[in-house]
Amino acid sequence: MSHLARFDAAFAACPLIAILRGVTPDEVVPIGEALIGAGFTLIEVPLNSPDPIESIARLATAAGDRAMVGAGTVLCEADVAAVTGAGGTLIISPNANPVVIAASASRGLVSLPGIATPTEAFAALDAGATALKLFPAEAASPAVLRAMRAVLPQGARVLPVGGIAPDNMMPWRDAGAAGFGLGSALYKPGYSAAQVGERAAAFVKAVAAA
Repeated sequence: MSHLARFDAAFAACPLIAILRGVTPDEVVPIGEALIGAGFTLIEVPLNSPDPIESIARLATAAGDRAMVGAGTVLCEADVAAVTGAGGTLIISPNANPVVIAASASRGLVSLPGIATPTEAFAALDAGATALKLFPAEAASPAVLRAMRAVLPQGARVLPVGGIAPDNMMPWRDAGAAGFGLGSALYKPGYSAAQVGERAAAFVKAVAAA
C-alpha cells in the first residue's frame, strides 16, 4: 500500500494529528503508544524538538503499521530527506514552500503544508500537497474556512491547527474542517504517557461527536 493510500485509511479512522513538540527520544514511544491506544493513527514530531530524527525513527519502528509517523516544522528539502531516512512518512510544515511540497510528493510522502489564504491553498495543491493545514487557526475562524471551502476543490482536505480543543471542534467541522492538528492541548513537555492518553481519548470522543 502506498503512503498516500495509508494516509487516506489512517485519516478515515481518526482525522486527528498529534503534534508532539518538545518530545524527547526516551519518552516518545510510551507517549506514542498511549496515543495509538486512544485511537490516533497520525503522529508528528516537530523538527524543533530535541533530537527529532531519533524520535521519529524510534516511534516509526514501534508504531509499525498501526500509525503513520512523520515530522512537523519541515522547512527545507534536506529535512524531507532526513525524515524519510528515519522512516517518517508525514511531512508537515507551518508554511507552503513549493520546493518542500514537491520534494515530499516526488518521494510518495504525505505533504501537509500550512496555509492561511486561498492563494496559498491553491499554490500548495498545485505543488502536490496531500491536504492543507490551516495555520494558525487562531488567526482564522470557521467563517474563513467556510469561505475557502466554497472555492477549493471539493475533495481538498483542510485541517485547522492552533488553539483546537475538544469543546471547539464543532463549529470548525460545520464549516468544513476535515480534521485537526492538535498541539499543546494534547501534549506539552513534561506530560506523562498517561496524561497524554487521557487527553487523546477526550479528543477522539469529541471529533466523533462533531
